[in-house]
Amino acid sequence: MGTILDEIIAQKKAELDSLPRGPLTADREPVSLAEKLKVSSTMALISEVKRASPSKGDINQGINPSEQAAKYTEGGADAVSVLTDQKFFSGTMSDLEQVKRTVDVPVLNKDFIIDTRQIDNAYRYGADVILLIVAALDDGALKALYDHAKSLGLDVLVEVHDETEMERALKINPQIIGINNRDLKTFRVDIANTEKLLGKYRDFGPSFIAESGIRTREDALRMQRAGAKGLLVGETLMTAEDPSGKIKELKVTV
Repeated sequence: MGTILDEIIAQKKAELDSLPRGPLTADREPVSLAEKLKVSSTMALISEVKRASPSKGDINQGINPSEQAAKYTEGGADAVSVLTDQKFFSGTMSDLEQVKRTVDVPVLNKDFIIDTRQIDNAYRYGADVILLIVAALDDGALKALYDHAKSLGLDVLVEVHDETEMERALKINPQIIGINNRDLKTFRVDIANTEKLLGKYRDFGPSFIAESGIRTREDALRMQRAGAKGLLVGETLMTAEDPSGKIKELKVTV
């Protein structure tokens, strides 16, 4: 029996033929998240626009992506992540485009990328950063997609969940590694996962981002003590009455 991740990847393969083909002209200068992480004196916050998820169902379907992103940057968000998967997360590339027009911080295209056409499309719609999920790719594809994104000037958030994936990620020398506290095979969340992995890998060079399950200032402090340079927070901000205030609460000093 397949996992949720298997279902999502199968859907992505089915969608590839609908994407534009042909050469892409690199005609803009993406905003660097890697540079921002290096100089930030507080826990960098990647604030996510996410309408729904397979684990939670509808989170905030009526959201206006531009308005939400503006609230995030008012609160001090260092970057905005936009979930663009339609079938499982109710997102669109138009959401990404709207957010890019609204904010001047780096914008992450959060999706399940398995092909260079998706990276080109992310670039066309204004992404500054793309996500590559190690669990979804073999070593050859991971390196090829990483190199393709970098050739366009995009930063790459390389996502891992366990030690095996961390070792695979480190082989391509990424600037940013995201540690997902959610197991994409079961969608269970445990923020101790970041503590466990950074107990071994925190001094290996990349800037580490803790992803999923961060709700309170104490959670943020735990991630900071573990060695994370940033947090990726979605559901907590999408359901907060005051997203700007919540961001200020989570931006602890590093």
